Amino acid sequence: MFDGKLFLICLGGLILNLVGSAAAKIFDLPIYLDTSGTIFIAALGGYVPGIAVGFFTNLLKSFVEPSEMYFCSVNVFVAIFTAFFARRGFFDSFAKLLIIVPSLTFMSGTLDLFIADFLNSTNFLNSVNDFESGYVPNLFTEFLDKTFAVLLAFVLVKLTPAPIKKSFRELGQRQAPLTEEMKRVVSEQSYLTASLRTKTLAILMLSSLFASASIALISYLLFKNAAVDDRIKMVDGMVTVAVSEINPYRVDNFIKFGREAPGYKETEEKLYAIKNSATDARYLYVYKILEDGCHVVFDLNAAYVEADKPGQVVELEEGLKIYRDDLLAGRPVPPIITDDEYGYLLTLLKPVYDGAGRCQCYVAVDFSMDPLVDYTHAFFIKLLALFAGCFVFIFALGRSFVENNVILPVNSIAYCAGNFSYDSAAARAKNIDSIKSLKIHTGDEIENLYRALLRTTENFLRYLEHLQRAKVQVADMRVKVFAMDEIAHKDSLTGVKNKTAYTEEVAELDKKISAGNANFCIIMVDVNFLKRVNDTYGHEAGNTYLKNACRLTCAVFGAENVFRIGGDEFVVILENEKVSLSKYFVAQFKSEMEHKLSNESLALWEKVSAAVGVAVFEPEKDKSAEEVFKRADEEMYANKLAMKAARTS
Repeated sequence: MFDGKLFLICLGGLILNLVGSAAAKIFDLPIYLDTSGTIFIAALGGYVPGIAVGFFTNLLKSFVEPSEMYFCSVNVFVAIFTAFFARRGFFDSFAKLLIIVPSLTFMSGTLDLFIADFLNSTNFLNSVNDFESGYVPNLFTEFLDKTFAVLLAFVLVKLTPAPIKKSFRELGQRQAPLTEEMKRVVSEQSYLTASLRTKTLAILMLSSLFASASIALISYLLFKNAAVDDRIKMVDGMVTVAVSEINPYRVDNFIKFGREAPGYKETEEKLYAIKNSATDARYLYVYKILEDGCHVVFDLNAAYVEADKPGQVVELEEGLKIYRDDLLAGRPVPPIITDDEYGYLLTLLKPVYDGAGRCQCYVAVDFSMDPLVDYTHAFFIKLLALFAGCFVFIFALGRSFVENNVILPVNSIAYCAGNFSYDSAAARAKNIDSIKSLKIHTGDEIENLYRALLRTTENFLRYLEHLQRAKVQVADMRVKVFAMDEIAHKDSLTGVKNKTAYTEEVAELDKKISAGNANFCIIMVDVNFLKRVNDTYGHEAGNTYLKNACRLTCAVFGAENVFRIGGDEFVVILENEKVSLSKYFVAQFKSEMEHKLSNESLALWEKVSAAVGVAVFEPEKDKSAEEVFKRADEEMYANKLAMKAARTS
């Protein structure tokens, strides 16, 4: 929750930084005095308040001096170092301060000088040299500054009342203070390898890094592209001026007679003036490009490179060969950036046309891109310095929020739930009091979870006895439901599965067909003479006759595969490896049936006579199990007719 006193103290630390910095500048002091408030608040309140004071110090200073924002990372890391040492008791005694000062001096002095050098220089090597030459003097200044800041912070911490210190330690927490035992266990839970804290902070860090890196990369690329475009515009202006100085009607004379040609030297002097107008212009030359090569019109002298003479034919440079057809046709070509033996160069060529629109030659300028590399490196360092401070500040706020609003409440709830005891009524009441004492008030789903746990636990203990009775009732209901399911899917006369079970099995087969992994066959068994047995010997004999047919079917095909779907109709469904054995099973069934029929000692209802039809699922033909069933039914009917014909004959 918001605490006005703590906010005012943090604001006081921020003002202390700003006033100290202003005083150091006004009185031209040899120290900076802009981290005293940061060190004080970090020692008193920990990472987040200290980082916030350090970050906003440089943010406010940047309104007067924009470059101060690049140094926010220094103030932020000062806060981190201070909070790290303060948590380990280094502000408890004066003697321990002797360790803090050198550490802060080395860290801030190194970062400070690196950032300052890169802000003031566009050349990386110069920055390194400046860093080495100014490092020791800067460390001495930093030592004086940090000594004063740490001592002042030490005094202020000692003068701060104990309740304020306690409030700072509990800053941001959304629940009552934990007992020492709970603190120990919760701390162990927080640092598990796969804990929610580890995962959440990892996601927070990775997302913050990704966002920062993406913004920095985009900014870097935009800056680099803008710098290249600016370079191209500048070179384009130079080449345009040079083109205006070339008389297209004298080009052939210039090639033939060189410096002896009228107007050659005057034009050359003007081209030198154009080249020398920009220090980064490495080469300026004029070529007439023909099939046999580049005919030199002008080639100005450059450092370490001997100029070609007028009329000399040179080979087209490697980087220009892709535009050879355009150059021979006298068409414009785009700017070319190359990095080869001649250096990192931007080459821009422009055609010189005569009055008839014919290209007489090309004017080219090779412009050094090395300064651009230095500019982009310096810009990248500035971005790095800026985003480092911003990233740490944002991550610290996110970490504090996650810690106080998610990790600590969840681990506290887990501790209470994990240590719940059911041994006695007193132990259960103590557990309830333990959960109530957390007083979590995050105002979100965590608080809802906490309150739900509290209500659930109270209700659970209140209705524990009812739950036990409910378990008995549920177990009894399960037995009944299972029995009812058995009845619903079993034929009452024969004991095999009924038509309801068959319908469900067909639906499963259709699913397998749709999925492309069906392998089954359907065997239709139709019992003969059931009506004759019923009419002649009575329904009891008919039932016995039907049971005998079912027993034989189950014995051959397996009871788990048999369904009674009508009065005298049975269906057998075989799947997978049993499909290949279907013909063997049918033959066995018929053999057993013939054996019973030939037994004269058996009554008619003790024998079995049935027609059988078999159909195997064919993926290219069958779209459903019903189609397979129809084929099996047709084959059974054909078998029945054959049996009837055999009896007639």
